[in-house]
Amino acid sequence: MSFLEVTSAGIATSIQDAGRLGLQRYGLVPSGAMDRLSLAAANALVGNSAFAAAIEIGPQGAIFSAHRSVRVAVAGATRAADVNGHGRRMYHSMLLADGERLTLGAARDGVFGYLAVEGGIKGELMFNSLSVNARAGLGSPFPRPLQNGDRLEVGTPAPDARERTLQLPPASHSSIRVVMGPQDDEFGEACTTFLDSEWRISSSSDRMGYRLEGPKLRHAHDHNIVSDGTVDGSIQVSGNGQPIVLMKDRGTTGGYPKIATVITADLGRLAQTRFGRSFRFEAVSVEDAQAEARAFQNILHALPGMAHDASEANPDKRR
Repeated sequence: MSFLEVTSAGIATSIQDAGRLGLQRYGLVPSGAMDRLSLAAANALVGNSAFAAAIEIGPQGAIFSAHRSVRVAVAGATRAADVNGHGRRMYHSMLLADGERLTLGAARDGVFGYLAVEGGIKGELMFNSLSVNARAGLGSPFPRPLQNGDRLEVGTPAPDARERTLQLPPASHSSIRVVMGPQDDEFGEACTTFLDSEWRISSSSDRMGYRLEGPKLRHAHDHNIVSDGTVDGSIQVSGNGQPIVLMKDRGTTGGYPKIATVITADLGRLAQTRFGRSFRFEAVSVEDAQAEARAFQNILHALPGMAHDASEANPDKRR
């Protein structure tokens, strides 16, 4: 059996997969990867299913040591990577020999990275998922963010496998698309302010919610409503007029009006937006959001076919 040891965990580094689906009616939040596309890309490079559990790495970076051989791939936020001091590329699988150390630097563009391991990470499913939700004490093999010294049992790599690489389409830098509502009628002219303004993500944001910095949004009526269900991407506006985009570790219900909802296809892009970087929202129809969700699913399904033999593209980079 092979192990990956956490030499330096950084911050916000945890095990995440697709999350716990179908349980919100019991008050159980889904959790899961903040950027599903990057998780699926990393898994495609090592031959795993799209949403197999991987290590989600926060903006600071992390260091891992292999015990016996381990094949890994890194996707997501751009960052330096090296093995025992030798540079390695992202979106490229690599075989770590026994004792080798993989160092991942701080994110240079984006926030979250994903380290997938061939054969997956071993753990006990908790409500059908290994995803960590520290507030709820859920997750496996540790129900918390990773810490220095943690050892993860992982799959043993195929001995004769070729390394693979993949290139995603360029990331869009357009506005974050939203469907207005379900309580946009509680805001009146503030809806125009919401769409016409630039926004920034506050440094006080986390996996539970992204707090937005920008103009105050005035409620047309009271800022309290009867609590109702929330989804990933719901944008609540509290009594102080500050919007909060609900993310993967959100609550399943909320009592603030929701001015809009980020569409599924853009939620990962929002999650990768760095603190302080400005962006705008753009309203689209439900039908357009559904079409974009289908297109996003098609990209996820196509990822394994997009990965190809790395030696063919870069004959001098064989490993």
